[in-house]
Amino acid sequence: MTQEKIIVPANGYLMLFIFALILFGSIAAIILTKSPWFIISILSAIILAIGFVMVQPNGSRVLLLFGKYVGTINKNGFYWVNPFYSKKKISLRASNFDSERLKVNDKLGNPVMISTILVWRVENTYKAAFDVDNYENFVRVQTDAAVRKLASMYPYDNFADEGMDEDITLRSSVNEVSAALEKEIDERLSIAGIEVLEARIGYLAYAQEIANAMLKRQQATAIVAARHKIVEGAVSMVEMALEELGKKEIVDLDEERKAAMVSNLMVILCGDKDASPVVNAGTLNH
Repeated sequence: MTQEKIIVPANGYLMLFIFALILFGSIAAIILTKSPWFIISILSAIILAIGFVMVQPNGSRVLLLFGKYVGTINKNGFYWVNPFYSKKKISLRASNFDSERLKVNDKLGNPVMISTILVWRVENTYKAAFDVDNYENFVRVQTDAAVRKLASMYPYDNFADEGMDEDITLRSSVNEVSAALEKEIDERLSIAGIEVLEARIGYLAYAQEIANAMLKRQQATAIVAARHKIVEGAVSMVEMALEELGKKEIVDLDEERKAAMVSNLMVILCGDKDASPVVNAGTLNH
């Protein structure tokens, strides 16, 4: 037997009635007949009582007879089985596992802190009970291994100065990374009969030793991007101003004065602080 076998044992309430009948009947017979032979019947009833088993909803019992797998009860109820069966309880409920924060290197070699949240349940009781030593510990170890592998496959973020143009990153591609993580963990846990219901990144950040440097780097990248937009808009505004002045013939500017005007406008539009206007009370040449 290498696969799970679902069995439906005898009704526990019927066997409870037979147990009570034998037990109390034997006690009554001893009192009435004074015969010690009915003690054997009492011992038989006690042995029968060992076979009672109760299975709760989303629970199961794996049955063994002297080391041989007999089957699994996965339907809730009150049952009776062979008293010599050993009964191993395995929960079929969904379990939640929040891994520890691991320090791993991403695709670029940057140390990051990462953890995962995993929702899983036992799908095959035979594999969970006999193919691995401890299926709960197996889930923890293999999940950590899958997270380490996943973190090394993707960069934390994209940086233009490194020539990286990754479509998927740990920080921005949450859905894609979670799908890859779920697939990786599911492949690892299938040997233990574990079904992965959901897997996602629970915590993600740069390691403490590089966190400040990476924060400054992200801020610098954001500033450069903002400056690029500002300059792009300023050039467009200066171009529009010169074009409108030329169309309406408000003032006739030579190339030198156009250059001075462009310079002044660019300083005003691209400066960090508000410009202080200076009123020219003389001519255009002074």
